[in-house]
Amino acid sequence: MTVPPMTPGFGEVGGAIDDEISYDVASSQAPTNIAIVKYWGKDEGRGGNTPLNSSCSLTLDPNDLRAETVVIASSKFKEDELFLNGKQIIAKDSTHAKRLRSCLETMRKRCIELPSSSNAQSVEELRSWKVRVISKNTFPTAAGLASSAAGYAALIKALAELYGIKEKFSGELSTIARRGSGSASRSLYGGLVAWQKGDADLDTSKAVQFFDEKYWPELRVVVLVASADEKDTPSTEGMQRSIATSPFLLYRANAIAEPRIDQLRDAYANRDFPTFAKICMQDSNSFHATCLDTFPPIFYMNHTSRAIIRAVHAFNNSLPDGPAVAYTFDAGPNAVCFCRDQQSADAFLALVYRLFNNGYIPCNKPQLLKTALANHPPPSSILLQECGKTHFKGAKLNMIYLTKLGTGASSPLQSQALSTLIDPSTLEPRLSSAHSPFFCTLRNYLTQYTNSRTTVLAAIVLGHTIGLATLVIVRRTRRF
Repeated sequence: MTVPPMTPGFGEVGGAIDDEISYDVASSQAPTNIAIVKYWGKDEGRGGNTPLNSSCSLTLDPNDLRAETVVIASSKFKEDELFLNGKQIIAKDSTHAKRLRSCLETMRKRCIELPSSSNAQSVEELRSWKVRVISKNTFPTAAGLASSAAGYAALIKALAELYGIKEKFSGELSTIARRGSGSASRSLYGGLVAWQKGDADLDTSKAVQFFDEKYWPELRVVVLVASADEKDTPSTEGMQRSIATSPFLLYRANAIAEPRIDQLRDAYANRDFPTFAKICMQDSNSFHATCLDTFPPIFYMNHTSRAIIRAVHAFNNSLPDGPAVAYTFDAGPNAVCFCRDQQSADAFLALVYRLFNNGYIPCNKPQLLKTALANHPPPSSILLQECGKTHFKGAKLNMIYLTKLGTGASSPLQSQALSTLIDPSTLEPRLSSAHSPFFCTLRNYLTQYTNSRTTVLAAIVLGHTIGLATLVIVRRTRRF
């Protein structure tokens, strides 16, 4: 059958394609979310990727940190395929491959009525088509910033559009996203979101939105990337090891984490930042205590992580009106710092830049960072002394993300975003690494420092034969 030039979720991106090939396309984006009260460990007795304890998170602005996903279903494909950040992922027997297949199979079964926009002749035909999933993250992958949560939430949102799935009950899609990545259930919603532990009925283990992203609009978020490398111990492996060896894990799940959900909800309802900050930081500490109690211990934080913790406490202790910044670390070395308001974020950034400034710190919003540093006085000598200079020797930040709270998963992608993922004329994914988080960071670096007091000479050499790009930077820095 002839494929029309417009396809569902494909915006204005057109292109010629073989008239004999039938295909449907859907796309979506989903934000990352950062758990304030964290879960660690799966309930293997119930199965279904359910947690040992409930958790609660804040969803970050998808304009800044997100996963973008295109799903193509076609009679052309012989098997399901996954492309992540420009590379094909082939891991047929891995844990994540099994979870991906589980999500695909569940969503196919939920397709009970042919969408009006589909090019398939019947529901049975649409279900039979294999899919190609093309996804990318705009932030480091597998580095403790919940990239899998954003990725699976975007996948489920796109598949729901592709198959025309409507929820049978509130939160149904979150129960399917949970099977891919537990935290993905929370990324479907904006604001403060809980992933409920549930009971024997697996459908009760779902995400529930407590407050939307507009409820506490003053909050600001500073993400401090201590390392963009993949962590040594993947979360799934770490959870399994903790369940097997940590006596503290079950105590934390039942006696600490579960009661904190209600405490956090009350603090958020009252916009009580001091209580929110205490819960946020204490729960992060107890989570990493579980990792240290694991045998052999798991070290997700590094030297820079510990320096950030020291800086936050010193900053808060210097304020006359209570804490204004709260840190939390997921399973990785990178800090997510929630700030009471923009003024607090600016003051904290001034301290961070003074403590970690190695000549430059790339930022996703360089002009906003520049303005914050220009408009806020440098930290006092007393505050710097309280931080302790020796504790920051060797500590280095790779990147700063400035953001706020945001909405959950949405569909479809805009045309510009789609064009970076796929060639619509061939259905082939774009494999260039120029769209990877690494190159986004380099572009931000150039933008920041060609407009500052740092002189940058850059030459970009493109290696077209293998689809790579090499950026050679010769820089001369002047310290502040």
